[in-house]
Amino acid sequence: MWCVLATTILQQSVGAAAPPPEGMVWIPPSEFVMGSDASYARPDERPAHRVRVDGFWMDVTEVTNAQFRKFVDATKYKTVAERAIDWEVLRKQCPPGTPKPPDEMLQPGSLVFTPPSQAVRLDNPGQWWQWVTGASWQHPEGPSSNLDGKADHPVVHIAFEDALAYCAWAKKRLPTEAQWECAARGGLLGKQFTWGDEALEAKRANIWQGEFPQKNTMEDGYARTAPVKQYAPNAFGLFDMAGNVWEWTSDLYRADSYARQVAQAGPTGVTVNPTGPNDSADPRNPDAPESRVHRGGSYLCHASYCSSYRPSARMSCTPDTGLQHLGFRCVQNAPAPASSR
Repeated sequence: MWCVLATTILQQSVGAAAPPPEGMVWIPPSEFVMGSDASYARPDERPAHRVRVDGFWMDVTEVTNAQFRKFVDATKYKTVAERAIDWEVLRKQCPPGTPKPPDEMLQPGSLVFTPPSQAVRLDNPGQWWQWVTGASWQHPEGPSSNLDGKADHPVVHIAFEDALAYCAWAKKRLPTEAQWECAARGGLLGKQFTWGDEALEAKRANIWQGEFPQKNTMEDGYARTAPVKQYAPNAFGLFDMAGNVWEWTSDLYRADSYARQVAQAGPTGVTVNPTGPNDSADPRNPDAPESRVHRGGSYLCHASYCSSYRPSARMSCTPDTGLQHLGFRCVQNAPAPASSR
């Protein structure tokens, strides 16, 4: 009896350890070097700078089709790709004087990867991306496609607004760009890849093998998305932090974000829990009022064009954009596990 009473008093005084959030792992408080000054780094990855983030929980995998379906079934939510396009909204992202497209082009749809039949110059993504009416998370390659056998694949054609809606329903949120990179590195500081500096191989991630964009030899087993957990996790136990699909973060995008952070870091030189700039400026979308960061690369990444399976690599697009290789994962600020307190 005294043992039971003592245990009850102890739990009341210090609080019983809460169970970890399902499907999530704890990312401990960390200080790391964000970005890269290496020869392979692009300008928006520079300068490398010191960042400190508090601990947080992160989804072990990208949000899957099965998980997103539960959200849709519970809320009857329609994604941006499943709604007709509002020309008055779209025109704000276009150069002045752009004519209104035909009504049939403003029907619900999304961008689908459509490989060319022969080698092409790599300076025009329009040669392998096509707007497809009826494409959405439920029909990833167009209205005649479906999710049969893909319940455990990452959900795609997800706009920023869609990711936020899911997060609100799941009582989670999107990671900041700093949290995402910290988690992707898995404590391996200064390494080129999420697994270290060892050479990139097909068995490590779902990326493009062969000749981009016309020929994928599928040495990794997949032409497009792969089921989650097909490749080894990083040191934190996170899967697909390199390749498979891009993942939204909460940060606005600026090519000069890091230079600004360094200038504002103060005497310690360490930026603490950065949440990104207050405005965006994106050379890839110069007429758009806003661009958001996504991270991690995708099944389309290839060294000849986009080596963005590196943890420091950055990409961006407008919040209303849905793409066949863009999804997300969530984070949460639940209490730390008892072992880390």
